[in-house]
Amino acid sequence: MSCSIFLLFFALFVSILEQSVSVSNGSQRVILRAISGQDGEKPDFAVELNATNFDSVLKETPAPYAIVEFFAHWCPACRNYKPQYEKVARLFNGADASHPGIILMTRVDCALTINSNLCDKFSVKYYPMLLWGPPKKFVGWDPKQENSEILTIERGRTADILLGWINKQLGSSYGFNDGKYENEHLQQNFSDPGQIAKAIYDVEEATSTAFGIILYQRMIKSGTRASLIKFLQLLVAHHPSKRCRKGSADILVDFDNLCPSEILPANNEADSCSKKGALGNYQICGEEVPRGYWMYCRGSKNDTRGFSCGLWVLLHSLSVRVEDGESDLAFRTTCDFIYNFFVCEECRQHFHGMCSSVSSPFKKARDFALWLWSAHNQVNERLMKDEESLGTGDPEFPKVTWPPKQLCPSCYLNPGKTSNENSKIDWNKNEVFKFLVSYYGKELVNLYKDKELQAGGGTGKTVNEELVASTNAVVVPLGAALAIAVASCAFGALACFWRSQQKNRKPRRSWN
Repeated sequence: MSCSIFLLFFALFVSILEQSVSVSNGSQRVILRAISGQDGEKPDFAVELNATNFDSVLKETPAPYAIVEFFAHWCPACRNYKPQYEKVARLFNGADASHPGIILMTRVDCALTINSNLCDKFSVKYYPMLLWGPPKKFVGWDPKQENSEILTIERGRTADILLGWINKQLGSSYGFNDGKYENEHLQQNFSDPGQIAKAIYDVEEATSTAFGIILYQRMIKSGTRASLIKFLQLLVAHHPSKRCRKGSADILVDFDNLCPSEILPANNEADSCSKKGALGNYQICGEEVPRGYWMYCRGSKNDTRGFSCGLWVLLHSLSVRVEDGESDLAFRTTCDFIYNFFVCEECRQHFHGMCSSVSSPFKKARDFALWLWSAHNQVNERLMKDEESLGTGDPEFPKVTWPPKQLCPSCYLNPGKTSNENSKIDWNKNEVFKFLVSYYGKELVNLYKDKELQAGGGTGKTVNEELVASTNAVVVPLGAALAIAVASCAFGALACFWRSQQKNRKPRRSWN
């Protein structure tokens, strides 16, 4: 009887321990995302950091500046200051931020034992203490370093004073009445190609969102599994973001063990191939993505642009990075992926129809890039009419023929000609292709390059390792990605054989 009671209490302890570990792991993913409040509590906009994620979060954030608040949860002054700090944080952090991607506002609880060394490292002498600087300068910070870019915010004890300090530091005029960020600069200055640089973060966001949808919707089945593997191979070879290439490779190498084909009979899904399984523990673009907001693809309304825009930018960025010999495989891989994993039924059927209309294989990368550009314009033309008649479009970002003359006048054979919906545009496709290569290739990654230079960290080599800076800089050939998949299959087969042999072995006798 006593033994049974002991086992019952032991099982209860293990259950509680597993829940606490799950909560701990989940908290590390709350980056630049408002945490939903419970029991009527207001959401926290400042990101909680600790010794385990401090370096990784600050190293990978897209924001050029960061504020770290060191506090203690038992400190009454800290508790009273939190609403002031949160009032400023909501301007820069979270899905409804007025100015996202500019300042990452964080906090570290020095009263937690895990953070003791971290707080000592930054010589925290009082609470709350605010530090400001480039995020990467916090990583590996040496308190003895002269001319440090890490500054102490001496006077920031109210929201108004803190925001005033920030405005003085940046030469800005941010205010608490600023509305939600609406990406107004692109519409006001359509001819600025630098706007696409912000889209590199949206490409990461779209990649992570797409992978999450696939897992949550349990879309990996026997009939779709191969399609996903091929698309992962394409991402490993040509995704413009290093962390997404690495995350895709990690999933691809382990895929046979995570989602074996033998557990997907008769086109049914399996838990192990969904969010509930081990595959759900993988973050395809790193733990800090998704961030919970869009930059280049942010609409003026919550239900416009966003994911669909980010996915289009991802596809265009892939199309200008493939080589001639890969063009047809990349085309078919893209078509299959959209058909099998895009959850908008009408959209995927329309895209499938455009794919099916291609009668001969592509032989040049140029052909695939131009086909995708043409397909995107067809989609825009169709949606333009629907949105105008139904009033469902984004008033600040109406669908347009791409690229507009302001961005690429040389793409038009008759740039001075006024067009209307009944007139066909005469395109200079050679110039269109050059524009696509530049816009979705070099321009797309320029923000990373500028950030590296501004932070003073790294050389040109570091930048090239972080992102593919041009269509000629292929990080991993698609053939190598295929080799990874083959090796993965062989590895999985070997593991399966070993497990079967272990099962057939007679169990050893115990010493008892």
